[in-house]
Amino acid sequence: MAEHLILLAAGSARRFGANKLLCPVAGKPLYAHGLAALLAAAKARPAADVTVVSRTPEILAAARAAGARAVDSPLSGGGLSFTIRAALDSLEPLAAGDYLLFAVADQPCLSAASVTALLEQAAPPTLAATLCVGDKVGSPTLFSASLAGKLRALEGDSGGRSVLRALGDECLRVEAAEPRELEDIDRPGQLERLKCVR
Repeated sequence: MAEHLILLAAGSARRFGANKLLCPVAGKPLYAHGLAALLAAAKARPAADVTVVSRTPEILAAARAAGARAVDSPLSGGGLSFTIRAALDSLEPLAAGDYLLFAVADQPCLSAASVTALLEQAAPPTLAATLCVGDKVGSPTLFSASLAGKLRALEGDSGGRSVLRALGDECLRVEAAEPRELEDIDRPGQLERLKCVR
């Protein structure tokens, strides 16, 4: 059984007005905080690996340098579903017991502890799990490889949340170590208010 940790770093950032993932936050690019969390969590789990999906050469180069799989996704301008399919294509063939953890690259407060807590659910009969703070759910999300077909069927800018909703109570909820971990960065002003980054 393998645990595939996937950083989705290929969005268009239309609301931000620039490539927000390259914006400096506490001395390193925004995406690098999430990548560091995934790498730290994977390091402690022998069956885990990290994949970074992006259209940005700097991000792909940094992923390779860190020992992660780097996947170029030129079609991601069409929406999140294209980024997810690029990740799945790079991981084929998936085994029945594999799990997929998807994280977005604009959550600089995400901790390795919360990623690890999600990965601890990566065993049968778990179908899926999501990080949460109380009733609020967010990223990262965890999927059994048995759901890969449903993830492949997503279209446009739809992500895996619709798959999780369809599972209802079969989707487990894992409380984040800190509430701010679910905060994603959509606008420049949010960067100035960040107090969580390491």
